[in-house]
Amino acid sequence: MKRQHLMPFGATLQPGKGVVFRFWAPARERVDLELLRGDSAAALQLVETIPMRNLGQGWHEAFAAGAGAGQLYRFRIDPGLAVPDPASRFNPFGVHGPSEVVDPRAYPWRHSRWRGRRWEEAVLYELHPGCFTAEGSFAAAAERFAELARLGVTGVELMPVAAFPGTRNWGYDGVLPYAPAACYGRPEELKRLVDTAHAHGLMVLLDVVYNHFGPDGNYLGSYAPQFFDESRHTPWGAAIDFDGPSSGPVRDFFVHNALYWVEEYGFDGLRLDAVHAIEDRSSPDLVESIAQALRDGPGAARAVHLVLENDRNEVRYLERHVDGRRGLQPRHATAQWNDDFHHVLHLLLTGETDGYYADYADEPVAKLGRALAEGFVFQGEASAFRGGERRGAPSAHLPPAAFVSCLQTHDQVGNRAFGERLDAIADGGLMPAALACLLLGPQVPMLFMGEEYAASTPFLFFCDFEGGLAEAVREGRRDEFGRFAAFRDPAARATIADPNALSTFEASRLRWYERELSPHRERLALVQRLLAARHALIRRFGVVEHGGKWVVVGDALSVRWALGADAGDAPASGGGADTPEAAAALVLAIRVNFGAGPVEVVPQGKAELVFSHAAAPGMQADGWRLGRGGIVVTVETAPESPHG
Repeated sequence: MKRQHLMPFGATLQPGKGVVFRFWAPARERVDLELLRGDSAAALQLVETIPMRNLGQGWHEAFAAGAGAGQLYRFRIDPGLAVPDPASRFNPFGVHGPSEVVDPRAYPWRHSRWRGRRWEEAVLYELHPGCFTAEGSFAAAAERFAELARLGVTGVELMPVAAFPGTRNWGYDGVLPYAPAACYGRPEELKRLVDTAHAHGLMVLLDVVYNHFGPDGNYLGSYAPQFFDESRHTPWGAAIDFDGPSSGPVRDFFVHNALYWVEEYGFDGLRLDAVHAIEDRSSPDLVESIAQALRDGPGAARAVHLVLENDRNEVRYLERHVDGRRGLQPRHATAQWNDDFHHVLHLLLTGETDGYYADYADEPVAKLGRALAEGFVFQGEASAFRGGERRGAPSAHLPPAAFVSCLQTHDQVGNRAFGERLDAIADGGLMPAALACLLLGPQVPMLFMGEEYAASTPFLFFCDFEGGLAEAVREGRRDEFGRFAAFRDPAARATIADPNALSTFEASRLRWYERELSPHRERLALVQRLLAARHALIRRFGVVEHGGKWVVVGDALSVRWALGADAGDAPASGGGADTPEAAAALVLAIRVNFGAGPVEVVPQGKAELVFSHAAAPGMQADGWRLGRGGIVVTVETAPESPHG
């Protein structure tokens, strides 16, 4: 099987021989194509200069008969400035160097029959390619996928890989959206990573950034200022112009990018970073256009998923509709990261109420119940952290699979001053209950690399800028924490790691040997046990299709969901478990105690225990006595559905 995404820009190998180069530079009347050779940035030699034809409307084109795969090239836009191809498939010497012609059909795919996985069975694992292994490469990451599959993970989510300045970065400073960062490996090695994941039954999602470009290596403003709207600003500068009079090629650039990663690299979906920072008044807007392109394109033949980060708690992208024989399907996005779930559980585990955690300090157990049962906590309520601004929309009607829940992410760990992971700051006695809520609740769970064994390594903010930009980032990060009491003293702020220091990056790499040591191996066993129970629940009882109901008594929380109509087994309570009537009467129940004193809990029907921690037999028959951090997860028969 050969994979190639055809697009109207970049370098395209021709069927006979030669390469066509297309470049959108509306601010330039003349552009020259320069062909080069050399095995390093310092050893480059100019081989040939070819004037590009001005096709009008900003497009420039050239044909190089002698060029082929491996050819280095760049665009000369004036005598003093040559730039890489913004649609480069690879920049071997960094974002300021020449681009390389890549043959997208050269990689021999081994698992071409892969058709993806159902979203409802997703267990995601977010990883940074540079910190996941000591080698920090695509190839080394792929070698660990068998272990993730054995753990119970079904999907890997890669942090952004688009080329960025320097040799280390979180990935959100990318400037060449089509080019995998050379510090991780070549394009074929990224394809091999995806191929290897599929061999182990893992789907792979890619985090992509369509709301801004990084601050170093972005040359678009010098030849295509139409990419940006100077009248609208984001935290990263002028907004990308998705709805202006010249925005057609801009929109195409990003829609094609989404298709490119899914079609040419075989990714099973994308995670769109911070869509709340994408300003687009078009109809359909960019997110809707990408969703439709994926659905009508690669999604017609295999499962393709679109996940959003959206701070506004909007539901409009998450609505479902009936799609013929496929049944209930996402109208646009498959799911969205649910920060509310993280924030309220983090508060319960750590007691922290600074910043946005303050919004969850009032009745946090009830807020956790709402997050588990309905998705968002903020469904139109005022946010004190946001100055009273109303946030969110009603979400209880959405299926739990529309939400991705987590206890840790790159953001929530890395945006702390010292990058501490949750186990370093949480009440350890509550962690098993928190993990059970995450991994046995019906929303799609996501682990952050190393979380499965309570890694001791931090995940710090790091980058590799130079000169004044490096200084600005270092001091800017330290100044960000000045509003916190612990960092009002400049001496305290000076202890925050320098993002540009190599040691900051190296400290963030996982130590895989920890998995064999106590207490890490015990945590690993717990997570593996919980994931095995999760997969068994889905196999036996189907998926939870509707939101649930919750009740809080003191500091104890009870949440119940009706199990799917495709349930096949029921708790040991007599016959009839394979009938629709019996299936509809089954509920998944989580009961957890966050208080200091013990709590008695009793099931509402015949119950089968799925998981328990810090739970002893209760005073009543079939009940439990939950200590602090105690939890029981059961499947029960019940006379009525908790969503009706």
